[in-house]
Amino acid sequence: MAEMEDSKAKSSSGSLFFNRSFTMNSTAAAESNSPKFHLLLNSPSSLNRAASISRFYNSFDSVKGKVKKLCNLFESAKSSSSPSNLASPKETSPKVVLRPSKSIAYSSSFSLSFNNSSIRLPGTEDRIVVYLTSLRGIRRTYEDCYAVKMIFRGFRVWVDERDISMDAAYKKELQSVLKEKTVSLPQVFIKGKYVGGADVIKSMFEVGELAKILDGFPRRQPGFVCQGCGDVRFVPCWNCSGSRKVFDQDEELPKKCLECNENGLIRCPDCCS
Repeated sequence: MAEMEDSKAKSSSGSLFFNRSFTMNSTAAAESNSPKFHLLLNSPSSLNRAASISRFYNSFDSVKGKVKKLCNLFESAKSSSSPSNLASPKETSPKVVLRPSKSIAYSSSFSLSFNNSSIRLPGTEDRIVVYLTSLRGIRRTYEDCYAVKMIFRGFRVWVDERDISMDAAYKKELQSVLKEKTVSLPQVFIKGKYVGGADVIKSMFEVGELAKILDGFPRRQPGFVCQGCGDVRFVPCWNCSGSRKVFDQDEELPKKCLECNENGLIRCPDCCS
């Protein structure tokens, strides 16, 4: 009897265990079927979130479709307009022809034009002469003159700068040499030979031809500036002090000074002698 009672107790405890698990599962299922869970699923916030997510993915797909259509449109137009469609697929690639570099061609042309120059400036075979202007009335002309001046200063060579705004005689001299009434500035002469304007000097400087031509000229000290004129190349006339008039003691009348130009200036005796 005791053994039978023990076996019943064990079976009843096992049935209780299984019943407990069943009740737990059943309660969970019951909770899932409860109206609260349905309310959470059917709440307007969750529905709006799901609708916004689906709307975002739909818009992204539509944008991708539009981009693909545009790519196909441009690729088709490019393929139809390209001349490669007219050529046969077995056509060989064109042969590459090697040509001399641009700098070599420019260098040879500059050297030939410099050596064969027919325009000469007498009395300047030992120097560099630049006709320029220091006035800034025409911006492009002033910038070209300044650029040429800085290029020669970079080589530290002495340049005979003839400023036509300081002395009108230089303008007449340039017109007579070039045999033209209207001349552009700047104009450069090296060793008495006519070289050209700003574009020619810049191109010669870029290809290295200017350095070869200036190789024989003496170099000045770095930062050298004339103490007499400050590299302006002109100073006030010492005879009339820049007034352009002198007093004749014999006739007791003022007369025009014959030693200075129309601006009462003379060439600097320190750097232009």
